[in-house]
Amino acid sequence: MLTPTLRAQPHPRILQSGLLALLLGAVCWSSSARAQGAAIFQDADLALGEDLIAEHQCAQCHIRTVGGDGSAIYNPKGRINTPGLLRGMVEGCNTKFNFGLFPEEVTAIAAVLNRDYYKFK
Repeated sequence: MLTPTLRAQPHPRILQSGLLALLLGAVCWSSSARAQGAAIFQDADLALGEDLIAEHQCAQCHIRTVGGDGSAIYNPKGRINTPGLLRGMVEGCNTKFNFGLFPEEVTAIAAVLNRDYYKFK
Protein backbone atom coordinates (compact mmCIF):
# COMPACT_ATOMS: atom_id res chain seq x y z
CA MET A 1 0.00 0.00 0.00
CA LEU A 2 1.33 3.44 -0.97
CA THR A 3 1.27 6.25 1.51
CA PRO A 4 0.58 9.70 0.19
CA THR A 5 3.41 12.17 0.30
CA LEU A 6 2.64 15.43 1.99
CA ARG A 7 4.13 18.47 0.38
CA ALA A 8 4.54 21.72 2.17
CA GLN A 9 2.49 24.43 0.51
CA PRO A 10 3.89 27.95 0.43
CA HIS A 11 2.24 30.29 2.83
CA PRO A 12 -0.29 32.64 1.12
CA ARG A 13 1.71 35.68 2.27
CA ILE A 14 4.80 34.35 0.49
CA LEU A 15 2.78 33.95 -2.70
CA GLN A 16 1.36 37.46 -2.31
CA SER A 17 4.78 39.00 -1.75
CA GLY A 18 6.17 37.17 -4.79
CA LEU A 19 3.31 38.45 -6.93
CA LEU A 20 3.81 41.95 -5.56
CA ALA A 21 7.53 41.81 -6.38
CA LEU A 22 6.73 40.70 -9.93
CA LEU A 23 4.23 43.52 -10.42
CA LEU A 24 6.60 46.12 -8.98
CA GLY A 25 9.35 44.90 -11.31
CA ALA A 26 7.04 45.28 -14.31
CA VAL A 27 6.03 48.78 -13.26
CA CYS A 28 9.65 49.83 -12.72
CA TRP A 29 10.66 48.46 -16.14
CA SER A 30 7.71 50.22 -17.77
CA SER A 31 8.51 53.50 -16.02
CA SER A 32 12.15 53.26 -17.00
CA ALA A 33 11.22 52.59 -20.64
CA ARG A 34 8.91 55.62 -20.67
CA ALA A 35 11.55 57.84 -19.05
CA GLN A 36 14.13 56.93 -21.71
CA GLY A 37 12.12 58.45 -24.54
CA ALA A 38 12.88 57.46 -28.11
CA ALA A 39 16.39 56.46 -27.01
CA ILE A 40 14.96 52.97 -26.47
CA PHE A 41 14.87 52.70 -30.29
CA GLN A 42 18.41 54.03 -30.84
CA ASP A 43 20.13 50.72 -31.65
CA ALA A 44 17.06 48.96 -33.06
CA ASP A 45 17.44 46.93 -36.25
CA LEU A 46 14.95 48.67 -38.54
CA ALA A 47 15.36 46.13 -41.35
CA LEU A 48 14.54 43.35 -38.91
CA GLY A 49 11.49 45.29 -37.71
CA GLU A 50 10.25 45.74 -41.28
CA ASP A 51 10.73 42.01 -41.99
CA LEU A 52 8.87 41.02 -38.82
CA ILE A 53 5.97 43.36 -39.60
CA ALA A 54 5.64 41.72 -43.02
CA GLU A 55 6.12 38.17 -41.68
CA HIS A 56 3.46 38.52 -38.98
CA GLN A 57 1.09 40.37 -41.34
CA CYS A 58 0.57 43.25 -38.94
CA ALA A 59 -0.96 45.52 -41.59
CA GLN A 60 -3.54 42.90 -42.56
CA CYS A 61 -4.60 42.48 -38.93
CA HIS A 62 -4.86 46.25 -38.51
CA ILE A 63 -6.99 46.48 -41.67
CA ARG A 64 -9.35 43.84 -40.26
CA THR A 65 -9.42 45.66 -36.92
CA VAL A 66 -9.93 49.29 -37.97
CA GLY A 67 -10.66 49.13 -41.71
CA GLY A 68 -9.22 51.29 -44.47
CA ASP A 69 -5.50 50.82 -44.92
CA GLY A 70 -5.11 49.94 -41.22
CA SER A 71 -3.12 53.06 -40.37
CA ALA A 72 -5.99 54.47 -38.26
CA ILE A 73 -4.75 52.16 -35.51
CA TYR A 74 -1.73 54.47 -35.15
CA ASN A 75 -2.93 57.48 -33.24
CA PRO A 76 0.01 59.49 -31.89
CA LYS A 77 -2.29 61.89 -30.02
CA GLY A 78 -4.27 59.04 -28.49
CA ARG A 79 -3.45 56.55 -25.80
CA ILE A 80 0.00 55.73 -27.16
CA ASN A 81 1.84 58.92 -26.29
CA THR A 82 5.32 57.78 -25.22
CA PRO A 83 7.95 55.49 -26.75
CA GLY A 84 7.58 53.08 -23.82
CA LEU A 85 3.84 52.77 -24.38
CA LEU A 86 4.44 52.18 -28.09
CA ARG A 87 6.85 49.36 -27.30
CA GLY A 88 4.36 48.03 -24.77
CA MET A 89 1.63 47.97 -27.45
CA VAL A 90 3.87 45.86 -29.69
CA GLU A 91 4.63 43.55 -26.75
CA GLY A 92 0.88 43.26 -26.21
CA CYS A 93 0.42 42.02 -29.79
CA ASN A 94 3.36 39.65 -29.30
CA THR A 95 1.66 38.18 -26.23
CA LYS A 96 -1.88 38.19 -27.61
CA PHE A 97 -0.94 36.39 -30.81
CA ASN A 98 1.81 34.23 -29.26
CA PHE A 99 4.44 35.32 -31.79
CA GLY A 100 7.31 34.40 -29.47
CA LEU A 101 9.31 37.52 -30.33
CA PHE A 102 12.48 38.30 -28.44
CA PRO A 103 12.71 41.69 -26.68
CA GLU A 104 15.05 43.10 -29.35
CA GLU A 105 12.55 42.04 -32.05
CA VAL A 106 9.70 43.81 -30.24
CA THR A 107 11.90 46.91 -30.01
CA ALA A 108 12.75 46.66 -33.72
CA ILE A 109 9.06 46.59 -34.67
CA ALA A 110 8.28 49.50 -32.34
CA ALA A 111 11.20 51.47 -33.80
CA VAL A 112 9.79 51.06 -37.33
CA LEU A 113 6.36 52.19 -36.12
CA ASN A 114 7.97 55.16 -34.40
CA ARG A 115 9.88 56.08 -37.57
CA ASP A 116 6.84 55.76 -39.84
CA TYR A 117 3.91 56.90 -37.66
CA TYR A 118 4.65 58.19 -34.16
CA LYS A 119 7.89 60.14 -34.59
CA PHE A 120 8.74 60.35 -30.88
CA LYS A 121 12.03 62.20 -30.24
